[in-house]
Parts: sequence; C-alpha cells; structure tokens
Amino acid sequence: MTPTTQHTAFDVAQVRAQFPALAQVDEGQPRVYFDNPGGTQVPNHVLDRTRDYLVRMNANGGGAFRTSIDSDALLDEAHAAMADLLNAASPDEIIYGQNMTTLTLAISRSLARWFEPRDEIILTRMDHDANVSPWLLIAEDLGLKIKWLPFNTETYRYDLGDLDALLTDRTRLIAVNYASNAIGTINDVRAITERVHAAGGLVYVDAVQYVPHAPTDVQALGCDFLACSAYKFFGPHQGILWGRRELLEKLKAYKVRPASNALPHKFETGTLSHEGMAGTLGAVEYLTWLGETMGGPFQDTFPHLSGRRRTLHTGMATLAAYERTLGARLVVGLEQLPGIKIHGITDPAHFDERVPTVAFTLEGRAPRAIAEHLAAHNIFVWDGHYYALEVVRHLGVTEQTGMVRVGLAHYNTAEEVDRLLAALA
Repeated sequence: MTPTTQHTAFDVAQVRAQFPALAQVDEGQPRVYFDNPGGTQVPNHVLDRTRDYLVRMNANGGGAFRTSIDSDALLDEAHAAMADLLNAASPDEIIYGQNMTTLTLAISRSLARWFEPRDEIILTRMDHDANVSPWLLIAEDLGLKIKWLPFNTETYRYDLGDLDALLTDRTRLIAVNYASNAIGTINDVRAITERVHAAGGLVYVDAVQYVPHAPTDVQALGCDFLACSAYKFFGPHQGILWGRRELLEKLKAYKVRPASNALPHKFETGTLSHEGMAGTLGAVEYLTWLGETMGGPFQDTFPHLSGRRRTLHTGMATLAAYERTLGARLVVGLEQLPGIKIHGITDPAHFDERVPTVAFTLEGRAPRAIAEHLAAHNIFVWDGHYYALEVVRHLGVTEQTGMVRVGLAHYNTAEEVDRLLAALA
C-alpha cells in the first residue's frame, strides 16, 4: 500500500506548469481533464524527448551510422528508465510494444505452449477485458478450464478465501488487476501472488491503472508478469510489459526468423515506436523531476532503493498523497448530492486502498446524458463500461449504459473538483 501518514510539499501549480494542454481554453471555459483513466496529458519532458528523437536520431536499429547508433542508445535508456520506475531487476526484463492489450495477447500465446487440456486459469470479475479475453481465447484453443474470482459488491474487494477455494494442483495462472479501471480498488497483489505461487501457478498483473497513482515495485510484489501503459502515466501511447527474466528466457517468442533471440528484443516484434519509447523516457524523467522537487518528505520511505529508483518512488509517493486528498474531496462531494450511488470504496479511512478513479450512477439520468452535460461545461469524463465488462455485469449495471467515471490525476485541482460538483448539482 502507499504511504498515508506523511505530508508532502506538493505544489500543484508548479506541476500544472509542466503540462501545456492544461492551459487550453475553449470559448472562455478552461478544460477540466477528468478523463485520465482513459489517457493522461503529457508534460514538456515528453514533448521535448519525442521531438528530439524525430529531429536528431530518427532511424532504424543496428546501423553503422550516427542516427542509428544514437537511436539504439536512446532505446537502451528507455528500457533502463522503465526498469527504474518498476524496480525491475534488469532492463532486459522490460518489453515495449504497441499497448498493454497487444502485449498481453502476444505473451498469452507464448505461455499457452506450457499449458495442457484441463489445466486451469483464474480470471476475475474486476479486470479490464485486456486481461480477460486473451486468456479466454487460449482456453478456447487448448481446452483449458476457466475459473472466476468474484469481488464483494458491498466492499468492492476480493475475498482471498474465495481465491483459496479456486486454487488446485491444476492452477496454471491467475490474471489479476492491481487497480480497477472502473471502481478504483487497489488489490493486494502480493498476497494473491503468494497463494497462487504456493499452488504452483503464475501471476499476470494488469497494472495499467495502478502505475500512474503510486510507487510500483515488481520485486516486492513477487508476481511473474506486470503490464502497464505509458499514456496512463503522462507519456505517449505505448505499452510496457515486465516479465521475470528466467521465465522470459524460457518462453518461446512468436517472431520473425532474423529477429534477435536475446532479451528483451525477442519479444519486441517488428520495428517499435521509437518516438513512443523516447516519449516514455521523457515521462519517467518528469516523474524523476517530481521526486527531486517535491518528494523530500518521503525520502525515508524507501531505504532499500537508491539513485533514480528512490527518487521515482518518492515522486510517486508524494503524488499519491496529494491524490488521496483530492479523491476524498470528490467522494465526499458526490455523496452529498441526492440520487448518486458511488460504485467503489467510500470510507475515507480506506482511501489508501483505492486510486482516485470514481464511478457512479445517478437515479433517473443516463450516464451518457450526464457526460454530455458535463462536456457542455468543458469537463471531460467517461461513460459506459470502459472495457470493464465483467465489472458492470457483476455490479448489475446495464452494460449498454454503464456508469459515469471521473478519474483524477495529480495535475487536477480542488477547484476543478468543486466545478464538477457544481455542474452536477
């Protein structure tokens, strides 16, 4: 869990100054970006890195000439940056790809070679479909058995006793989310991993919604794979997969014959988005700046880390503390409005168990109509199911309409939250 007892010197005005998009005004109305779970805005670090790549080193890899050499060096930097952000044991464990969905589909095909008919995969009712459908597809191809881990629709959490009941000597893998992209719950991945490993299974984690909101340490979690998306943590549209080295070395990669068999390249099929990787490096550099500038109160929280890894974790910790305050303002404000039902944790004492992604329904109003009303005030929110099909079905929400989703980021302000609440009122 993220730290809860310390206070930060967080300066949201200084943060906002790093993001050009936040200054945009339409017909006299500033934009309010509460669509962050679907994709965040980017700081100057990302814009500068992307432009610099395209201007100075736009080339394919492996060449003897200057631009190719510089490009290869930058891509190595991008791998090292993500290894630091996730506290991976090695940059070789970091795989770049088009997006989390594509990477998960690819790695699921490789893992499928290790499974046999009647082996079991556990999926959850809380996951985004990118961590559901790839496993359903290989189960259909191989004759695997799918089991489902539900969540409690009153507490919005998993009951690990339910997980224990699902585990058998044929459990091969669980696909689980670190944080829900719909209801915001942060799950105890470490405890889940310990149980699944004890049964002999692997753990594949969708951390797309968690990484933008708190420090992530794959070595502490103990899981086997963890996927995330740079465009959710203030970078470009880019997917990243971390995998345990010994597993990645054993897995067969589906690739063309001339491609390298070395890590991480054997899983990085075709020509990658080099400019996207440069932008991802810029996103990590921005988060490093955040740690250097505002992470001081959290320096003692990560004694096991050093250098940029420690700075990144302090930056994410100070970001998380500010977001909890902002999220509490949103939840308390929504609860005061008649007819609104929040689908997620609402007890302030447990806000360290959720990210500031808040889904709600309003009696007598369609989620789309609410989103359109807010859009007329230049407030951007999502409506629908956001690919979290199992979540809306499990909650008994109409799949065709879904819920309204307000997703806060560390560049949002209390004033913007109040503006949303006033528009809803």
